[in-house]
Amino acid sequence: MIQLTFASLQVTNLEASKSFYTQKLGFEIDNANPQACVFTYNQGQASFAIRTPLEPLDGKELGIGVALWFAVNQNVDELKEQYVAEGLTTGPIIETPFGRAFHVIDPDGYKLTFLNSK
Repeated sequence: MIQLTFASLQVTNLEASKSFYTQKLGFEIDNANPQACVFTYNQGQASFAIRTPLEPLDGKELGIGVALWFAVNQNVDELKEQYVAEGLTTGPIIETPFGRAFHVIDPDGYKLTFLNSK
């Protein structure tokens, strides 16, 4: 294996999740259709999708155990303050082996970690 080239998360409400990622987190839509939405972040340096379920999700917790990490240029302390001002719940700033980071939970429980790389 050489690298992970793409990730896709199943969501319970595509429109609500699309709104969360664009309006709250500032992600840009690369393309979308009725079943999926592909986002880019940091001028295309990161790309992933959210999509309607491929299988029934009733009674399942989607985000358990899943975390996406985004290295950002903006200071994580300032970015966290920006997200808190947007009304988002964030985790604390933590020191990781990769740098300073904090996380946000999306509407389906997926953990999005924003990191200032070492």
